[in-house]
Amino acid sequence: LSCSFHRTSIQSVSLFSGSFISVDPEGEGRAVLLGPSMEQEDWSCLRLVYQLSGSGFLQVQQRREGESFDRALWSTQTASDSWLISSIDLQNSTEPYRIAIDGRPGENKGSSVAIFEIRINPGYCLECDYEESHLCGYRNQWNTNVNWYRGGGAARDTQSNIPYVHTQHSGAGHYMYVDSVYAKTFQEVAKLVSAMTTVPMSGCLSFQYQRGEERGNLFSVYTRDQAGQYQELWRADPEDQNLNDWTATTLEWIPVQVDIKAPFPLQVVFEVTFNSPRGGHVALDDIAFSPEFCSAETEPTFDPSIANCDFEVGFCHYTQDQMEGSPWKRVSVKPNIYRTGDHTTGAGSFLLAHSRLSPRAGYISRLLGPPLPGNMKYCLRFHYSLRGFQQTDQALTVYLQDQSGITQDRIWTQNDKSRGVWIATDITFQSPQAAKVVFVSTCTNFWDCGSVALDDISVSLGDCLLLSVPGHCNFEMGHCGYIQDKEGDMGDWVLVRGPTPTSYTGPKGDHTTGVGYYMHIEASNMLPGQNARLLSSPLRGSSGPQCLRFFYQMYGSGTGELSIHLRQDGKDVLLWKHTGEQSITWLKATVEYQSDQQHQVVFEAIRGSSIRSDIAIDDIVFESGPCPVLVHLLLYSDCHYLEDKDTSLL
Repeated sequence: LSCSFHRTSIQSVSLFSGSFISVDPEGEGRAVLLGPSMEQEDWSCLRLVYQLSGSGFLQVQQRREGESFDRALWSTQTASDSWLISSIDLQNSTEPYRIAIDGRPGENKGSSVAIFEIRINPGYCLECDYEESHLCGYRNQWNTNVNWYRGGGAARDTQSNIPYVHTQHSGAGHYMYVDSVYAKTFQEVAKLVSAMTTVPMSGCLSFQYQRGEERGNLFSVYTRDQAGQYQELWRADPEDQNLNDWTATTLEWIPVQVDIKAPFPLQVVFEVTFNSPRGGHVALDDIAFSPEFCSAETEPTFDPSIANCDFEVGFCHYTQDQMEGSPWKRVSVKPNIYRTGDHTTGAGSFLLAHSRLSPRAGYISRLLGPPLPGNMKYCLRFHYSLRGFQQTDQALTVYLQDQSGITQDRIWTQNDKSRGVWIATDITFQSPQAAKVVFVSTCTNFWDCGSVALDDISVSLGDCLLLSVPGHCNFEMGHCGYIQDKEGDMGDWVLVRGPTPTSYTGPKGDHTTGVGYYMHIEASNMLPGQNARLLSSPLRGSSGPQCLRFFYQMYGSGTGELSIHLRQDGKDVLLWKHTGEQSITWLKATVEYQSDQQHQVVFEAIRGSSIRSDIAIDDIVFESGPCPVLVHLLLYSDCHYLEDKDTSLL
């Protein structure tokens, strides 16, 4: 597949025949290439030759039937004076989809986005036999003295004297090689680096290599993550060296197989270190990948979701150490100005450590997570809320506890003041051995302590990076394409952070992190009955149901109305509506709808009878398919916390 792409808003000069496509910087400011419908039963690799001049943005997206939003597969904003190659893995799929390439030049004069070639080949992007000039996206990390080069072909490399190339078992093919001829200092290093993987993958990595000059070089293979951290996969043994003379007739390619687990983006690095100009040579060829592990004894990639818990139906896989003090309680509350509902839905359950729940003057509450395998990198995310603490240095601390239960390392301590809002936290950690995450709340003096709430714990593999979810807007990076309806309203939705200016109305913080941004109407700037309408960007139609999820806050004695409308063909259809004060906390709403044509979703807020009528929204998500049914298993108590076991008053 090379060239069956439909074009919109682009200049074209004879696709892929020595010419290129570029976005017109003087036009609409955006161009989209749309590929043909594909169903790929086997894994494949998309390679894109591109260039960004000045400033701009380029993104490769996957467009599936029945989804209103495209899924981002890869993107870049890096400008270059030369053509660059990106490699993007396309997972096997029985559902048809299309590839969309979105280009947006910057506003600076001379900015442009250009594409020279698009190619989709079967197989994995890590695989390479180096017969193509693009080297499958592998690049040499430049060193002044020693570097990887492409050898072989019709013009033989006289330095290496390799009798044949492994791929074709002849002298006509190509390979990668590095030699020590120009090494100047001790431990000169040459690195050959793959493209960053774009999807989770685990299996068997294999390759062929040759080495010369025993004890003259060190050949290793590593993985490197997005944070730049290395992990060794394999190292050549001295016994695997070829004969000192590469011209010897007994020279053979040596096969290697090594298991690789890439549940998050990784690069494969082939590294050769020389100790002198007489350090010899290393050649590399025929890199391949199989989704099956090399060894049947290799354990499958660990699924960290075992440590996820929103506490809606229990403690999940978390346990408590009740020998040392007061346990965490699973509770549900009716929110008021003194208490906040749970973070998950605003009406569910969460964990609570509270000085009033302890029979003693102080307490220690310890919550232990399930065991996590060692020698892996994890991202821990959770939400917490503090109330009433005079000193917060020991209010909540997170430790890693080894299998013996004796040694524990502190990986996080909260240092925020007591604010009574849900605060999001993420922690990247790694342990050389199996360990448990332990949440500890300590109160040494009853009069200095208050309550600590914990909710929505999740663990994933890799670094804690900003997650991009199609159709998800948390307003942390702006308006996400949402616009004001200037023709149909008399007020505006405003992007803010922190509490609203009017007391006894509006949220104290956003839902996403507690310290981020959200959209709201400021009632003090509007008259009773005036409305504000926020429109989504145009959404594609679908024959199946669509689910809209969002969080809203309607708190204040004079609160008016919040409604959701489906706008198509210039007409609005009411989908959802709430009137009057609902809760002091953020509440979760789900709206299921269906539209087989292009449409927009409208968030409309109407100001109530008084200035205590602020209305806020946050964390909007569009998903294909029906909305899941929410089931609340606990009842509210107007005055007391309820425990999940017997709902006895605490």
